Amino acid sequence: MKLGPGRCCPMEAVNSLDKGTMAYSKNFTLLISIAISSLMVASASNFYQDFDITWGDGRGKILNNGQLLSLSLDKASGSGFQSKSEYLFGKIDMQLKLVPGNSAGTVTAYYLKSPGSTWDEIDFEFLGNLSGDPYTLHTNVFTNGKGDREQQFHLWFDPTADFHTYSVLWNPQRIVFYVDGSPIREFKNLESNGVLFPKNQPMRIYSSLWNADDWATRGGLIKTDWTQAPFTASYRNFNANACVWSNGKSSCNSKNNNPWFSQELDTTGQERLKWVQKNYMIYNYCKDSKRFPQGLPKECAFNI
Repeated sequence: MKLGPGRCCPMEAVNSLDKGTMAYSKNFTLLISIAISSLMVASASNFYQDFDITWGDGRGKILNNGQLLSLSLDKASGSGFQSKSEYLFGKIDMQLKLVPGNSAGTVTAYYLKSPGSTWDEIDFEFLGNLSGDPYTLHTNVFTNGKGDREQQFHLWFDPTADFHTYSVLWNPQRIVFYVDGSPIREFKNLESNGVLFPKNQPMRIYSSLWNADDWATRGGLIKTDWTQAPFTASYRNFNANACVWSNGKSSCNSKNNNPWFSQELDTTGQERLKWVQKNYMIYNYCKDSKRFPQGLPKECAFNI
């Protein structure tokens, strides 16, 4: 039985999370939203039109006339869905409301991925935790089937109390991960420095809710409490301002005039990125010299 994507972070990363586990700040001042250019939406927000539920034996459901999608997990199985379309570059937005309460052992994965053994992939994974402890947001970038580029964060809000927007900007120059419009990570195109970059393989959007209690929470020390099942995550307001790939061709012409195609972080965005990473990043592979005794990956000299 299919249980989920099965990708895992290194044990050094998982164990490092819990050494610094912290409660949400009660007095945290709401972040100032970043002004982002208004982008035309290329994909209507209707899950019937845009996605297929691919596994879970009825545990994945499209509701409210296509405006809401839910995934659930119980002891027998999780569930998942994928986009009908493939994309080669774009700005992708999705609002998620994560599993509330004791979510330890569960993983909600939301990512773009190409097929095959030399795939490219752009990951958001939300690692559940005990009630009162923060979720861990795990990010990764795969090129040609190789990842090992984990950056992990705690969030500045409770992601189970309401919907929040998780976005990926993917253009030929960079990949930027956003949370509620705030950039949290940038992976630049450094092909001139010998670093592979995802730019040739179209990707679908995937999401799944699955059990990963062998590693997800405190390195597998905390197991899933099945008395809390079913666990449920919800999705809404999907937007894809993107180049759709179909029959070997892109919906975008060679003179792509979409603002996102050349979008980069301005000074405000760069400062915001640094602020988030300073205050909420809890693991960065580019700082883990013990993991890379032969030297850090090449991109670490350039990417934040």
